[in-house]
Amino acid sequence: MFISEAYAQAAGGAGGGNAFQAFLPLILIFVVFYFLLIRPQQKKIKQHKELLESIRRGDKVITGGGIIGTVTKVDNDNELTVEIAKDVKVKVQRSTISGVVNRTEPVAGSAANDAGEKKQGGLLSQLFGGGSKPAAPAPAPEADKADDTAEAPASEGTADDAEKKDDTKS
Repeated sequence: MFISEAYAQAAGGAGGGNAFQAFLPLILIFVVFYFLLIRPQQKKIKQHKELLESIRRGDKVITGGGIIGTVTKVDNDNELTVEIAKDVKVKVQRSTISGVVNRTEPVAGSAANDAGEKKQGGLLSQLFGGGSKPAAPAPAPEADKADDTAEAPASEGTADDAEKKDDTKS
């Protein structure tokens, strides 16, 4: 009877440390969610906002509906006039632009050029950190490969193979 009372008293006194241990997994899950989901989404929103602010006349853009056209006029802060076909112009809201396909170079001395150069590349390369990579060396011409195989020593194969190689040389 005395032993059971001692166990009951010891369990009641250690409750303060268990509360922190109970919340520790929840805190760790929140930290993981922040770095894997919330923070990258905030960066993506910031990049898209910068993209929308940098749109100017002559840029080839794609809208959220998939329409591709060239910006012919920047009406105000929220509207653009986009030419989707010859003499077919559509007014769209700046927020409906999902990406810029081709950028035009700013005119020398313009405000956009004086502010500094933007990153080169498309929307996907900016999002995924892709950059320009050096081109792979060109493969050797086929004629060189054919000469190498014809001059191979006859000792590598059987006697029948050697006779076939001799027949092809003459």
